[in-house]
Parts: sequence; C-alpha cells; structure tokens
Amino acid sequence: MSTPDLIKKREIRFCHLHPEKNQAQSALLLLSDADGIVDIRFGDTLCLYVSYDVRRLTLRAIENVLVRLGYHLDNRLITRMKRAVFAYSEDTQRTNLGCTEITDTTLMFVTRKANGNRCRDRRPEHWRKYL
Repeated sequence: MSTPDLIKKREIRFCHLHPEKNQAQSALLLLSDADGIVDIRFGDTLCLYVSYDVRRLTLRAIENVLVRLGYHLDNRLITRMKRAVFAYSEDTQRTNLGCTEITDTTLMFVTRKANGNRCRDRRPEHWRKYL
C-alpha cells in the first residue's frame, strides 16, 4: 500500500451545547504532539481537521481519548454514521496490513499533556472560576 493511502484526513466536530466554547483549540493543543498525528489544523471553534497514520492511530482511538478527557463530540446522526463507516474501513485496513490492536492511548496523550506543560490546569476553563 502506498503512503498516501495510509494517511487519513478526518474532521472532528465538537458539540455546540458544551459550556466551554473553545473545545477545538484545547484539543488541538492536546493532539498536536501525539505520536501518529501527521497534521492538525483548526477549522473553527467546533471543528478540527486531523491527518494521521492509520498504522499507528484510528479516528476511534482519537475520539475515545477526547471523550475520556471530558470533551463533548458532535453526536448528530450524520456524524455518527460517518464515524461508523470510518471505524469499519480503518479497522479493515489495519487488519489487512497486519497491524496489532491499538492499546489504551489515553496514557500516551495524558503524559504528553502533563510533560508538555501546554495545558497546566486539567479542569475545563469554565470550571476554573469556581475554585
């Protein structure tokens, strides 16, 4: 398989109902140094454009990490359908390539976040004013 077939370009959309209106910006800071991310661009306050190597990451793994860290993703029907198609195609491609199962990637992202000192306070911005 050629390298362009292994680099996936996806859009990650965030929920507009979340109190923190800048989820995409903070997610960009979190994901920018992650292993397997080729390119990440800021679309708007609710959208990120991510390019990643499917041999190292999948969209499902990236989104699972974001959800575990408290981000709220867009869950409209069309978005869920796209996720399902992307997950199926990426899992099939990884199986055909002989890639191993992706282990829990949360630790990888969290250690980069802690060591990089980009986001010093783990609480969302809208919670910081209460303490």
